[in-house]
Amino acid sequence: MESYSETAVEARRISKIFPGETEVRALDDVSVSIHRNEFFTLLGPSGCGKTTLLRVIAGFEPPTMGALFLAGTDISRLPPNQRPVNTVFQNYALFPHMSVANNIAFGLEMLGKPKDEVRKTVDDMLRLVRMEALSARRTSEISGGQQQRVALARALAPHPEVLLLDEPLSALDLKLRKEMQIELKRLQNETGITFIFVTHDQEEALTMSDRVAVMNAGKILQIGSPQEIYQRPAERFVANFIGESNFLDATLSGHTATLKAGGAHEVDPPEGVSDGTVSVLVRPEHASVRVGEPKTNEMAATVETVVYSGEATTLHLRLGTGEALKARLPNSPGGGALPGQGTAASVSIAPGAVTVLKD
Repeated sequence: MESYSETAVEARRISKIFPGETEVRALDDVSVSIHRNEFFTLLGPSGCGKTTLLRVIAGFEPPTMGALFLAGTDISRLPPNQRPVNTVFQNYALFPHMSVANNIAFGLEMLGKPKDEVRKTVDDMLRLVRMEALSARRTSEISGGQQQRVALARALAPHPEVLLLDEPLSALDLKLRKEMQIELKRLQNETGITFIFVTHDQEEALTMSDRVAVMNAGKILQIGSPQEIYQRPAERFVANFIGESNFLDATLSGHTATLKAGGAHEVDPPEGVSDGTVSVLVRPEHASVRVGEPKTNEMAATVETVVYSGEATTLHLRLGTGEALKARLPNSPGGGALPGQGTAASVSIAPGAVTVLKD
């Protein structure tokens, strides 16, 4: 069993109910243990409870039921300013009339830190986020990506035990968002602080996280590494929310799933799934397509749409059973010939790529 010395934050059976004409159960009996020095992501659609859980950890929302522990100490009723936790919000909440350096120093000054210590910490934070050259610039005069770095530096300056990040990349453009994903992971590695990150963006979660908790309707459905969540989703919602998915009908017998459209595949069924009709997951990148009649373990298909996206081409196919299937094929230099719209084709699935799901 995990010891408290290895745990940064532990939620025990937390529920959060907002009263009203229609009662809203934003969190429903949530339990999770988050490790020290971990980049942990709460991932899910809008309204799933991820931000509410973050606010409970921050102390902005008291839990209706359950308890929250920080390093083994119950902090469920501790006010936000008495928790060794800092938060980076979506809008950064910087002071536009103040310089970058003064924004970073502000929280330390409010804590009554000595001037020499504040100056040294600000210098350290500027180096950490690579903003030394802009220290005297007002935050209203720097870019969105630079503002985000200042917000991070200000939150990290007091050396909190836990840093909470509430979708801080959502306002950035795509290219900058991808750059900042790598920067956030670097900052977490260099500081050793536990990061708890909230997002609805699956790519952010997969790119940065040590572990991911997928949430829906106030519950945590699955916790695991990005590889586990993507390759071995526990149930259909998780499989559908993370990445692109093909769901096909199959018949399960022991460790063999026979697809309705054709082909038998060795599988490892999840606990609680018995023999009979099941739904299986196949990722588009695990499907191969060729022109011609199907051979053993292949499925007959017709190409309906061809979508080119630079690094890959996605074929939208209709199987002989009427089921839809997407196959993503990497584009090679020179561009090999691909089946065109209306072409009769055969589809094969890579070994080990069929996952039986809990519905």
